[in-house]
Amino acid sequence: MVLASGSPRRRELLTGLGVPFTVQVSGEPEDSREADPARLAAELALLKGRAVARMAEGAVVIAADTVVAAGAELLGKPESAQENEVFLRRLSGRTHEVYTGVAVLSGDAEVVEVARTAVTFRTLLPQEIAYYAASGEGLDKAGGYGIQGLGMALVERLEGEYSNVVGFPLSVVTRLLRGAGVPVWGTLGAGAE
Repeated sequence: MVLASGSPRRRELLTGLGVPFTVQVSGEPEDSREADPARLAAELALLKGRAVARMAEGAVVIAADTVVAAGAELLGKPESAQENEVFLRRLSGRTHEVYTGVAVLSGDAEVVEVARTAVTFRTLLPQEIAYYAASGEGLDKAGGYGIQGLGMALVERLEGEYSNVVGFPLSVVTRLLRGAGVPVWGTLGAGAE
């Protein structure tokens, strides 16, 4: 079993499912012309999974990619605290969508599924936006925030799966891994090697 992601959050969640795995980052550029967020998340997850599957022949590979959509605008990872502030102002007091594509590749089989969660931010004060952006927490995260950290205080309501917003929807991950014959919740103490 190979996790095609360098994300510590995905490693932690997969470890919690009792699945023994190794980590191999794909290194694939995340470039696409796809504008639909659900299709983009699926496409990028599959791209990462295929790249790692070529390097890890015979292994079951799981890959994921998260896309944040505020209306028609896709919010990637902010490149600076200033851009992070722009993202947070865009999300303040509004509902946005988080899509995570999960791809599982095993032999010739490729299965991809996308989870969707609607996230509503409370109305943020300018000093809260500045403080959060200066924390640096949102710089490596789609949408510019991490719900599992300080970013939790930005969120008023969720409709959908919390772990999807973290970037690894466990209901989808469990279903796809079991479909590929990987025992989930099988071995206590298992995890990244």
